[in-house]
Amino acid sequence: MIVSMKDGARLFGISIMTCCAVTVCNLFLNYYLDLTAVAGLIGDSYAKMFYDAQVMTAKVVCGVAGGCLAATTVVMLVFYIKHYIDSHSRELGIVKALGYSDFRIARGFCVFGLSVFAGCLAGYLLAFALMPRFYELQNADAILPAFPIRIHWRLFFLLVIAPTAAFGLLAVCFSVTRLNQPCVNLLRGITRLRGKTRDGKEKPTFVAQMRSAVLKSRKTLVFLIGFSAFCFSDMIQMAFSMDEMASEMMGLMLFIIGVVLGFTTLYIAVTTVIRSNQKNIAMMRVFGYDSGDCKRAVLDGYRPAAYIGFLIGSVYQYLLLKIMVNLVFAGIEGVPEYRFDFPVFFLTLAVFILVYEGIMFACGRAMKQIPLKQIMSE
Repeated sequence: MIVSMKDGARLFGISIMTCCAVTVCNLFLNYYLDLTAVAGLIGDSYAKMFYDAQVMTAKVVCGVAGGCLAATTVVMLVFYIKHYIDSHSRELGIVKALGYSDFRIARGFCVFGLSVFAGCLAGYLLAFALMPRFYELQNADAILPAFPIRIHWRLFFLLVIAPTAAFGLLAVCFSVTRLNQPCVNLLRGITRLRGKTRDGKEKPTFVAQMRSAVLKSRKTLVFLIGFSAFCFSDMIQMAFSMDEMASEMMGLMLFIIGVVLGFTTLYIAVTTVIRSNQKNIAMMRVFGYDSGDCKRAVLDGYRPAAYIGFLIGSVYQYLLLKIMVNLVFAGIEGVPEYRFDFPVFFLTLAVFILVYEGIMFACGRAMKQIPLKQIMSE
């Protein structure tokens, strides 16, 4: 079976994440390369200390933001491929039965790298649109010598070409491992859930059993929903701290990235859960379960992961900023001591509760719109 270009274009979530990652990395790496080019012109001791802090900040931001977003992109790409193979298992089984090798089928998945290319290219160009203002804010007090914005083509290769090739290769390799199973398993399209029975204990209700089965069959979605909460908590709280520690532009960038990543991953995860459980939801409705029961069985099991992800994001942003203040800006005058901002934490938590529960409520209502006739006729 050949994966079409249309299938690769649907991975808009990966494009958004790679765009955010490359935008941040290109801003700081380009600034870092231009800044190091005038290092020999810096003679003042205070300016030298400020220069060292700027260089270290660029390295830390690229390492943390780029590394975190790259790891998330890997997880999302693996999730997309796994979901695609699971949802097209019968077609793939037929192709394998006709004599196609695993690699011949899997190499079609390299088109998923196009979503990475689109996001990286968009982020690379967006960074140059933001650079004039970014350079101005980074040296607002004119402590360092003025220097122009230069285009470094090695960054284009590092941030656009290399990720596209790497993720395309990853898509092919992971697809081979997923396809390495007997044709009959793919043709049946059945996911077996293994569980231990507990004697002497009350048997859980059908809704509870359904919720447990959904969680076990979609473990990657548990991570995605938890990570969406992590991004929202981490980036939003960190954005409010940037006014004092960096600049309003940096704070705005973190805020936008946090909102975009949080909503994108949450939307992808929730819609995938509903789409992959359409038949189960239809059967529950046939047997008299209302939309509230369907929501509790399919969606409510992910709630603990969301709130745990939010708490982890809060702790992570505090530790990261604390380390940056104590190590990166050590000896720099005017940098305030960073403390955990409880008012911002509770405000962000309140907004997250409203957003998350609102989305879950809307998705629960949307379950009523699933066409029973179409689902049952498949």
